[in-house]
Amino acid sequence: MASVSVPSASREAVGYGGAVVEAAVGSRAPGLPLLAEGELKVAPSILAADFGVLAEEIAKVAGATDWLHVDVMDGHFVPNLTLGPPVVASVRPHTSMFLDCHLMITNPEQYLEAFRDAGADSCSVHVEVGNTVALCAEIRRLGMGVGLVVNPETPYEAAAPFLHLVDLLLIMSVHPGFGGQEFMAEALPKLAAARAQAERERLHVTLQVDGGIDERTTPVAAAAGARCFVAGSAVFHVPNPPDAVRRIHAVGMAAISADS
Repeated sequence: MASVSVPSASREAVGYGGAVVEAAVGSRAPGLPLLAEGELKVAPSILAADFGVLAEEIAKVAGATDWLHVDVMDGHFVPNLTLGPPVVASVRPHTSMFLDCHLMITNPEQYLEAFRDAGADSCSVHVEVGNTVALCAEIRRLGMGVGLVVNPETPYEAAAPFLHLVDLLLIMSVHPGFGGQEFMAEALPKLAAARAQAERERLHVTLQVDGGIDERTTPVAAAAGARCFVAGSAVFHVPNPPDAVRRIHAVGMAAISADS
């Protein structure tokens, strides 16, 4: 396996995808936090938050989770325009939460360094964009977590050859571009296939699912192999966002326990 080092007097070895990174203890390590067996994360999507009071919206969920999902759309790869590096840069001083940036853009290579400089902890690119090996290598070089995304109409086989390169595989359970869509069950066989491959090849890959995630859909996605759940409307469009995060986490953990 590859080894990457960062300067520090105190280090710990952490596995990300197919690499082992010597991470500085007490600092933000490159890559994604390695989830322990039986651990899961809920990543609220700030696309569903009230942008007029974004810092306050983030503060609401800070006590319930340590991940945030940032949806980036270019109006070309998907039919909508959303956030960019300036928004990430404005969010970063207000939180130490892990900023997981999903790049729904045609030319991610032009913006990866800008997202890194803005404070992104990870960037996920779509397998449909192509040039996957080079994009993964560049995200890794920049010290961020490496994510790969698969759209609903794309077969899992398109991503399978690259699973060893990534820290996170995001299976879309809606068509990307807009929030509030219904969960698509077609995501479940993909999650199961990715989980089986990761176990077979002994890869430390976080399986993430995004789209229509709530208390009803989280258990079935967890049973299929998901361990990180992106939730937008189910968190920010309810009266008590942190409680919503905790309930989603609880039903996911219950499903994992029942599956073990």
